[in-house]
Amino acid sequence: MIKTEELTKQYGKLFAVKDLSLDLREGDLFGFIGPNGSGKTTTMKMLATLLQPSYGEAYICDLSVYTHPKEIRRVVGFMPDFFGVYDDMKVIEYLEFFAAAYRILGDKRRKVCDEMLDLVDLGYKREALVTSLSRGMTQRLGLARVLLHDPQVLLLDEPASGLDPRARIEMRELLKRLGGRGKTIMVSSHILPELADICNKVGIIERGELLVNADVADVMRRVRDQPVLLIGIAGDVEKAAKILEAESCVEKVEITPRKTLEVTIIHGKGVDDYCELSSRLVESGLKIISFREDEVNLETAFMKLTKGITA
Repeated sequence: MIKTEELTKQYGKLFAVKDLSLDLREGDLFGFIGPNGSGKTTTMKMLATLLQPSYGEAYICDLSVYTHPKEIRRVVGFMPDFFGVYDDMKVIEYLEFFAAAYRILGDKRRKVCDEMLDLVDLGYKREALVTSLSRGMTQRLGLARVLLHDPQVLLLDEPASGLDPRARIEMRELLKRLGGRGKTIMVSSHILPELADICNKVGIIERGELLVNADVADVMRRVRDQPVLLIGIAGDVEKAAKILEAESCVEKVEITPRKTLEVTIIHGKGVDDYCELSSRLVESGLKIISFREDEVNLETAFMKLTKGITA
């Protein structure tokens, strides 16, 4: 659905995007991560045929951005970070205006607009003025607009930008539904934990160069140095720490402010060793409240793999 080969955008000596190669299939939900100025928006604009690449190649649904820009715009829905709305229009009028631009005519136009409003949970606002919508509702209206022509590929630049927690959750659930419909979605965001929840693939870009392009699970494994266990104890935490420090598979034990043990396992030791640790604690008369491996999240991966440098 989306394929790029050494895609590059250069301004003089500055590379906004350099030698970017991607291969996204039908149904992929790709999280595009990077600092401000790293090249995310530039990449999306090139894929949407709004910006001409300096060199390299990009294909959307097997169509080249150089030779088939009009055809690509029929199969792509691009939602920029900030977009204007016509304040003096009602919500339904706003969608019908763009549906007409997509040459959706007659009774079909009203039907499609109503379906998109229902999809983004704005059906009850169809007669409201666009100016009366909250930021979250406006973002959902923008998403409804790019879905009018039923695009196969969605390019969403910071769709959750500026949203409150509830609106972000609603946007996340909506993206999950769209992914379930078989659409290929590229979404950029700074809200990294939420990307990990909805994306099956992730790309990390910095200074115009793609540092990581892999499944989310693979990225997590890449940045984990050593397993870390978080163990909650009811009772003598210091006693539990001394017991664990004596174990051969344990490199370090720390007591957190919440009186939870943070246990670093020596690299190469397996899951079976974890079971032995819990047995030692129980045999010593201690009660275990919780026992789990600390998960590496997308924020940790991002901080380890980038340096905060922009193009």
